[in-house]
Amino acid sequence: MTEKLATEKAVALARDWNSWDSVYPAEFCHLSTGVKLGVAAYAGSRNSFTRFPPGAGVTLGPRRIDGSVMTLTLRHAGTEIELAIDKPAGHLLRGRWRALKLGEWGLRFWVLLCLRWEPPGELGAVPWRYLPQSGHLVAERGTAQAMMLAQRLPLMTTFHDPVGPASGDGFAALAGELERHGYFYLASQGTGGRFAVMRFNLEEMPECRFAVGVGADPTQLARELSDTVAAAPPAVPPEPASQGSFAGALEAVRDVVGWNTVWDPINRRPYTSLSRNWVAQKFGGFGVWLDDILYHALMAGAFDGEVARENLEAVLAGSQPAGNLPCLLTGNDSWVDRSQPPIGAFIVWMIYLRLRDRGLLTLSYRRLLANHQWWWRLRDGNGDGLVEYGTSAVGNGLYRGTKLAAKDESSMDNSPVHDEARLVPETGTLDCADVGLNSLLALDGEMLARIARELGETAEAEALDRRAAGLRDRIADRLWDASRGVFANRLWSGRFVKSLAPTSFYPMIAGAARPEQAAAMVGLLQDVRKFGGSWLLPSVTRDDPAFDDNVYWRGRIWPPLNFLVWHGLRRYGFDREARGLADNGWRLFQGEWRRHRRCPENFNAVTGAAMDQPDTDSFYGWGALMPWLAAAEIADFNPWHGWEIAHEGLPLHHGPFRTPAGTATLSGQQGVMTLSLNGAPLFATNLRGRIAEIEIEARRIALTLPPLPGEGSWIEICGRDIATASIEGRRVTPAGRRVVLLPAKMPHRLEIGFA
Repeated sequence: MTEKLATEKAVALARDWNSWDSVYPAEFCHLSTGVKLGVAAYAGSRNSFTRFPPGAGVTLGPRRIDGSVMTLTLRHAGTEIELAIDKPAGHLLRGRWRALKLGEWGLRFWVLLCLRWEPPGELGAVPWRYLPQSGHLVAERGTAQAMMLAQRLPLMTTFHDPVGPASGDGFAALAGELERHGYFYLASQGTGGRFAVMRFNLEEMPECRFAVGVGADPTQLARELSDTVAAAPPAVPPEPASQGSFAGALEAVRDVVGWNTVWDPINRRPYTSLSRNWVAQKFGGFGVWLDDILYHALMAGAFDGEVARENLEAVLAGSQPAGNLPCLLTGNDSWVDRSQPPIGAFIVWMIYLRLRDRGLLTLSYRRLLANHQWWWRLRDGNGDGLVEYGTSAVGNGLYRGTKLAAKDESSMDNSPVHDEARLVPETGTLDCADVGLNSLLALDGEMLARIARELGETAEAEALDRRAAGLRDRIADRLWDASRGVFANRLWSGRFVKSLAPTSFYPMIAGAARPEQAAAMVGLLQDVRKFGGSWLLPSVTRDDPAFDDNVYWRGRIWPPLNFLVWHGLRRYGFDREARGLADNGWRLFQGEWRRHRRCPENFNAVTGAAMDQPDTDSFYGWGALMPWLAAAEIADFNPWHGWEIAHEGLPLHHGPFRTPAGTATLSGQQGVMTLSLNGAPLFATNLRGRIAEIEIEARRIALTLPPLPGEGSWIEICGRDIATASIEGRRVTPAGRRVVLLPAKMPHRLEIGFA
């Protein structure tokens, strides 16, 4: 089968079968046809049914973004099951369960494979028929076929048709029957219905394979399913085990993005949710929190450009008539009176550097530009050229017109940096110029200028650059508290706010900090009374009275703050300090990830614990920014250095990850690092340090090399003859396929042409 039977929201065929359900991770849907398979269980010992909702009963294991490999550990009433999913073909989904631990006699524990077919855009559900001699469940809709088969015949096949045209609440009917009648009840056995359940117990089948597929030819589909469940799952080529300083970081990002990428049933689109744990349940089916989804787009781009685009589209679709991108859109509420910190152009530019998809720029530019102009038009309440957070008189969103709404706009809702400010009703803004906001607005203008130039909008680019430059000067002059040697928020009265957050470092990401200011700020990273300490970075200085609150933005560590500070350090050349921040965040993240596969929303800044208070989500999208920074220490795309990779001389395996030249991996042994593209080695080097501004074309590569303290370094082209080579424009003679590098005190540009 090479084409879809129906299309709702087109996704790549390789992704069509996936864990699209936004609540239940053990439910799998063929998106284009609406065929759904849910794995459920019943424990007789506790008379308890479960669909395995997110939480303590589910551990989300390694997977791939496209769902071609998905692994989960499922727990119920003391029984533990490993569930592994793969896709032998785009139209087939295969699963295998294996009992790891029995909490009761396996006879009394049902594993339930629940089938329903709800075609997109239709109210009715397609009925299933059970063929007891062959064990197939089959359904037809016109010429389309859906079919299910297990390795062994089910002990029972039952049907639980709900009242009404849809079959989704068949789970309620199934649960009700089991909890009323127990595991011996036989009356629901049958041969047809809209909600079908194949039942297996762990006494007879502690391990079993099954498969479900869609197609047009029932004979061929039946044969494919038989072959699929009869054969042992193919040895899916295991991804080479990560090695190096940050081994496993890239895979952690992939798994979090993959599991949180779900189907939005309200807007009929895929996107990467903030968290499977609560978003759909709390927010009426979906929730697009502006900056969160932008971070998801950035991280998804390392693995799948389509997922990155879907997240950008979800954000940009909310663009308001006033110009702003709204803070929050959900199935229940719309916070259109406020936005969130303007990071959109920065994120889009970095995705573009990685994918070189010009369509992402044309998709984004006008709406990002309108959002940028909205900040200038509506958030400079006192007209002094510095902006403030606020809330506008539009919409009916919760908290509109309150100080809380203005604080929401910062994303740091209860941060003590807002405590001294008041909301000015006449302007709809706080009476406080926020150093973080102004810095990000300057960065937004700078990145929009880059996008504008790439799209040929030269005049707009120049205007954006002029405005950003003026804002940078005002930040350096007016938001620098010379008495404390720190950037800080400033009230309209002229007094600086006492509390300091990591947003005080944001002038560095904007390029607004003067050299002496940047140096003073970096000193605060080591000061254990301020931002130093065992775990980095606290969301307010450790000597602030609010630090001990340990509630949300009052003292806890937040990954987005680390992310933006890290980029500021890299922009100013504080690579050692940036490395220390990334390493600290990776060690902090691993404390929960390795033991529990949790990706926390935030952390205790003293103990490093994540789940020490009730306001922390355990599988939160932007939590993956901690391993993202660790992975970025090995390979990254950013405005300051372009595409860069780092060689530390250690055994290394990093990847695969997306690049403009294809899918890349980095490997290293015995002091030599090799960059491979699409499975083929491109070049190898013994050069230590960061190689930046990498450009790869069909007949040319260009690299910016770090300073070389001594002789003995080389770069070797793999499988290609060198035609020309030059360093800083001076021609050099290669030794075969190798260019020997001479000592250099400064970074220098190497270009190699192929024959």
